[in-house]
This record gives sequence, structure tokens and C-alpha cells, in this order.
Amino acid sequence: MTARPATVTVRSAWSEVPPSQVRRFTALAMAEAPALAEEILREIRREYPQLPVVLDDSGEPMALVGIRRAIEVFVQHLESAEGRPRVHPEVFQEFGRGEGLEGRSLDALQAIYRLGVRLAWRRFAEIGQRVDIPPPAMYELVDAGYEYLDGLVDQSLRGYAEAAARRAGERLRLQRRLMELLLSSHHRGDPADALAERAARVGWPLPEKVAVGVLLRPAREAVAPAVGQGVLLDMEYERPHMVVPEPDAAGRPELLDRALSGWSGAIGPPVPLADAAKSLRWAETAVGLMERGLLPGGEVLHCTEHTQALVLLQPEELIDDLALRCLAPLAECGPTHARRLAETLLAWLETRGGAPEVAARLGVHPQTVRYRLRQIRELWGNEVDDPDRRFELELVLRAQRLRGELGETGARR
Repeated sequence: MTARPATVTVRSAWSEVPPSQVRRFTALAMAEAPALAEEILREIRREYPQLPVVLDDSGEPMALVGIRRAIEVFVQHLESAEGRPRVHPEVFQEFGRGEGLEGRSLDALQAIYRLGVRLAWRRFAEIGQRVDIPPPAMYELVDAGYEYLDGLVDQSLRGYAEAAARRAGERLRLQRRLMELLLSSHHRGDPADALAERAARVGWPLPEKVAVGVLLRPAREAVAPAVGQGVLLDMEYERPHMVVPEPDAAGRPELLDRALSGWSGAIGPPVPLADAAKSLRWAETAVGLMERGLLPGGEVLHCTEHTQALVLLQPEELIDDLALRCLAPLAECGPTHARRLAETLLAWLETRGGAPEVAARLGVHPQTVRYRLRQIRELWGNEVDDPDRRFELELVLRAQRLRGELGETGARR
């Protein structure tokens, strides 16, 4: 039978100190706690003069109250030695909350806490010598002090996180109000002051030009894209909106392309700041065409790269009405033949060349083109020689090609 290893019990050096000595130590430490707290606060103010002084309801500095209470709780625990010393969290959470609300990091606050522990340890060491506390017990006291410090930092971290979340929520709210004003078509009266005020509250320098984007979520739970500093992004819309300042600035297009990988949507043309609503309308139009399959999907398009499609496809009713009038001669032809004549007419209008050039564009025999061109001349007569009528014909035929109603040039037909 294998013997079990003996359990080793690690005894606390502090617990070996006679109770009478512990009581003398804690009595002296409690008596000196107020003076020690004031000394620590004076040293903190000397090292960190920029630290704000916040008073509690009684007019006493909150920092002094917190330091004194932290010392007292720690000292009281030395006598009872039950569990871990716990200070009421409100004060130290408030310290962290204050740093978070001011937008500062916790580095300075943690350094202040460590400074306080060093000063407290110096005073406790003096008291320990006076009452003959053994060195091992005092070393253990140092470890306990830093463990206690970790708990105070933990409370401050909670307050800091709460404040940071509050600041982020407030900034999003202010940013949303700025975007609402910016994208409204009714702010043209004198928007400069209102825009400047709202922009200043979120730290957004007013640009000369902007481009407005409309995004389609790759998934309902999609995380907001990291569009970079300066780009306003509102994920609360069903289709998230973004405002890109100085969209042609060096590196901006490449940064957006990387950030929006996996997303789809459209970015409107660059416009003066006061015309942001116009850029939004073009972006919305482009997204609508994407959803109908008339513009490429699966990526974020730039409207300036699809000007022809946006101009020709967006006023559908007007183009359709013009097509009824301009292409009326084709009504007497069968659907397939009418389509081929329309494709030939468009190729001729675009090239203004002879049968060989048009045939090469369509991928058919020149003799076929000559036959079709004669038919076109018979159907439209001299109208195809009128510059205004040729422009209208090319307009509606290009629109039909963009919609997929006519084939692309180069395919044999």
C-alpha cells in the first residue's frame, strides 16, 4: 500500500505574532491613519499637481476620504485576519469613473495608488519597529498591502469601464445628431453655425468636401467596419450610413477599401459639405440598382466609376417614355429582329463607321450589317441624320443595354 504524501501546511508569519503585539500595532496605525492619509494626499498633489480636487457632500476632498478609509479597513483586517480586506467600492469606482469621463488613461491613477502604498508601508514599518513586529511578518504585510491595492485598482477599473461606455454612447448620440443635420436636405438656410457646434462636440473638423456611403450588411449581426478616424459611421440605420471627409485625400480610398472588405454598398460622389444630402441620394440610387442586379453586387461601389449607369438608369420613367417615341419604328418588327436592329443601330451610332467597323463591333459579317442598315434607313428615314434624334436614340439604346435588354458588343448575333 502506497503511503499518501503528507500535507504541508504553510503558516502565516503574521498569524504567529502574539495578539497583544497585533493590537498595539493596529491601535497605533489607526491613530495615525488620518495624518498618514493627509501625508499621502500631499505627496500625490506634489507629484501630480494637475489632479483635480473633488469634494464630497461635507466639503472634504474625496481623495482624502478614500485614502483614509482604505487605510482603516486594511488595518482593521490585520486584527481580525478573516478573509480579504474590503473597502467600500464607491469612492474608488468614482476615481476610475472620473478618469474615464475625462478621457484619460488609468496609468496615472495606478501610479498614484502605488505611491500611496509605498508611503503607507514606510509608516507601518516604523510602527512595526516600535512594537517589535518580526521582519517576516512585516514582509508578509507588504505582500498583503499590494494584494489589497489590486482590489482597489479593480474597483477603479469598473468605474472606468462604466464611464468609458457612457462616453462612447454619448459620442455616438452626438455623432448621430451631427449626421442627421449633415444629411438633411432642409439645412441649407444657414447650417454653418449648427454644423460647427455639433462637429466640435464630437471633435470632427469640418471638411470642405464629403462623400456619403450607404452600406448593405453582410449579416444581421455584422460588426461595424473599422473605417478609420474621421469617418462618421451610423450603424443604427437599416442600411448603415457613413460620411467620408475629404474622400480624395491621400490614402483614404485604400483605407476604406480594406475596411469595407466583405461589405457591399455604394459611396456617393464627392460634394461640398453643404451638399452632403446629394451625395447620399446618389449612393441610395446606386444601392437600389445593385439590388436589382443592374450594378455589380458584393462590393462597395464608387458612384463616380458608374456615372453612365446612374445617369441613364435612374430616371426610368423618362427614359421609358423617350424609348416609346424614339423606337416606335421597331414596333412592326418581331422581337428578335427588332433587338438585332436596335443593337446594330447602337453600334453604328457609337462608331459612326461603315459596315466593316460595325460588323467588327457586333461580331457579324459586314454584309449582314449592310442589310440591317438599309432597313434602319427605311424605318427612320432622314431622322437618323438629325443630331438631336441620334442623341436621343443613343441615349435610350445605351440605357436598354445597361438593363440587359440589348446584348453587349462583341458577341456574335
